[in-house]
Amino acid sequence: MAVKILSWNVNGYRAALGKGFKEFLETSGADIAGLQEVKAAPEQLAPEDLAFGDYKSHWCPAERKGYSGVAAFFKAPPLSVSRGLGLGKYDVEGRVITLEYPAFHLLNVYFPNGGQGPERLAYKLDFYGAFLEHIETLRKTGKAVIFCGDVNTAHREIDLARPKENVNNSGFMPVERAWLDKITAMGWVDTFRLFHAEPDNYTWWDYKTRARERNVGWRIDYFFINEEKMGLVKNAFILPEIQGSDHCPIGIELETGKDKG
Repeated sequence: MAVKILSWNVNGYRAALGKGFKEFLETSGADIAGLQEVKAAPEQLAPEDLAFGDYKSHWCPAERKGYSGVAAFFKAPPLSVSRGLGLGKYDVEGRVITLEYPAFHLLNVYFPNGGQGPERLAYKLDFYGAFLEHIETLRKTGKAVIFCGDVNTAHREIDLARPKENVNNSGFMPVERAWLDKITAMGWVDTFRLFHAEPDNYTWWDYKTRARERNVGWRIDYFFINEEKMGLVKNAFILPEIQGSDHCPIGIELETGKDKG
């Protein structure tokens, strides 16, 4: 069965609604879409913004209003939905929602930003560690484990326009990139790089400097899958032409019927 999944840091769901989000999703062909930084809770939204067309949604908002939060829109209902990592200090920020389907677990994640000082950098690195433990546990189920979202770190020099100028800035510090080195060494595959080896592919651009017009960006949004299931992935892509946020949507296409694992 073919499955198309999108991921997008919308930088505020209510703002995205005013910029054509529904129209984009309904014409995208996506079966599932994971949104990050929704900055809203279901009770703050109209029913027609939670379910429209063929889509319904599940939400994991932050306790703090107008901050963080993730949501997942889907056509086919998942077998199960879970929120968070089961660790209060992370779960209060609404950073993880997991949908289970017959062939895979999909984790939609808004990873912390480490740019607000040493305390938040430590929080980010701790979250990275806890998240890795969590997905390694899920891996033992035998299903494909896919995680998508705003990882808030560019992995390699090819993944941002100005690597040398940013090596001491959060999002490209060696201590942050080391986690991506670790997970790839453990067999978590960056799906985009399965299909695209070329530079100048980015998913986030700074609003203030109008960086998008010059494509001076960062690739900090990802889809990863455990390597034993990477054969399910038939395509991975970035949609830089889609406006509405300082991030653009990214996606993958799966063929789950060919899973022999």
